[in-house]
Amino acid sequence: MKEIGGYFGLEDFAGREYYPELVAVNHANNGLAYLIKARKIRKLYIPCWLCSSVAGLCRREGCEFEYYHAGEDFLPEFGVTLGEGEYLYVVNYYGQLEDDVILELRARHGNIILDNVQAFFARPIAGIDTLYSCRKFFGVPDGGYVSTEARLPETLPVDVSMNRMKHVLGRFEVCASEYYADFAANEKTYRDLELRGMSKLTHNLLRAIDYEAVRRKREKNFGVLHELLGETNRLKVHAVSGPYMYPYYCEDGVRVRRELQAKKIYISKLWPGVPEEASDMEKDYAENILPLPVDQRYSPEDMRYVVGELRSCL
Repeated sequence: MKEIGGYFGLEDFAGREYYPELVAVNHANNGLAYLIKARKIRKLYIPCWLCSSVAGLCRREGCEFEYYHAGEDFLPEFGVTLGEGEYLYVVNYYGQLEDDVILELRARHGNIILDNVQAFFARPIAGIDTLYSCRKFFGVPDGGYVSTEARLPETLPVDVSMNRMKHVLGRFEVCASEYYADFAANEKTYRDLELRGMSKLTHNLLRAIDYEAVRRKREKNFGVLHELLGETNRLKVHAVSGPYMYPYYCEDGVRVRRELQAKKIYISKLWPGVPEEASDMEKDYAENILPLPVDQRYSPEDMRYVVGELRSCL
């Protein structure tokens, strides 16, 4: 029976999601699980410079995988001819891969999966299976999208997200440091999260976001950092739509991260566990690229403050 009356829950927001037409799942990694099942993928070639959760998911789904190397330009160094059921997993690092480059990779290799986890605002390219993450860009507990023509025959059960909201709500009302333990504990739950559809709660929160305002703020903040740091940045980066972060190469990343953390400037290490197969360059990049935040919580003045503190550490 439907409940009538009683106390109020969260309001139903009347906005529109950014990708309402895509397959909505409970986590970006499970978007890959969806593709493995729907495409009947037998083997994936994945970059060394990647979160270990992707390799873990391949093991969970019984999908063989093999590492390949990426170059300083973030492009795959890959010369294998793909067989039946084999796919090349391409990561769009910091959203820096342009559409013509991605199309060239598809023309050269055929079966590719594009990881746009760091490029939420990069629109899907027709005919290329693409993954997106929601929580990497917005204050939501989980959620991801899959752009694909493939479909599973069964309807996915819907996930429930209310128990993953504590750190999100805590940081909104208090501060990040007080709820970091909850955030870290929550991160561990994603490792074994079974494939489900996006929760009602996450769908609702995503309908409350002003995506155009978010995109503009991110682009403006990225522009400020690039203006101030571009000449000293070893990485050749360019402006993109609604950027994820600003990647700045620094030769002593461990120390600089630690000193910035003491100033309450938290700089993530995005790939803490690169495999032994990684090249010296890939290990160097994983250690020493500082992904500086440019997101919608901050202003150009905040960006100038971050640059000042960064320079004091350098």
